[in-house]
Amino acid sequence: MLQVIDRKGVIVRAAAAASAVWAVVILLTPMLPASAAWLAALPYLVGSVVCHQIPERSFHLAGAQLPVCARCTGLYVGAALGLVWWATSGWRSRARWANRTALTALAVSGAPTALTVATAWLGVADPPNAWRAILAVPLGAIGGCVVGAVVTDHLK
Repeated sequence: MLQVIDRKGVIVRAAAAASAVWAVVILLTPMLPASAAWLAALPYLVGSVVCHQIPERSFHLAGAQLPVCARCTGLYVGAALGLVWWATSGWRSRARWANRTALTALAVSGAPTALTVATAWLGVADPPNAWRAILAVPLGAIGGCVVGAVVTDHLK
């Protein structure tokens, strides 16, 4: 019997896997041995395209800075969580989301991150790195779910 390939399912699972791998790479790159410096250079290069990489605004592990800042780390970890959840939680049975619902969810989940950015720009408050990361996770997670919804045609 010929089996039909679920292309959307394959794509959303591949996106979830790639997102999870990127989140792990971000966290583990600083722990690579000095002999693998050539391998560690790639995540820092990719990170430099999407992130300011300011040392004071970045986490440091094993005495080395992560390839992206704390806020980006939270966004990427959140995106991985959202996409993995979408890909593994039976999305096929979910009702379609209205575009307005997805936009509202993004706006609400992005409000804490926007607030920290605004207060830092205005010089009112500059939260520590842990808060930047934690407050970015919801935006990343909802963003991951929205990507999953787009890939699987669950937006209307």
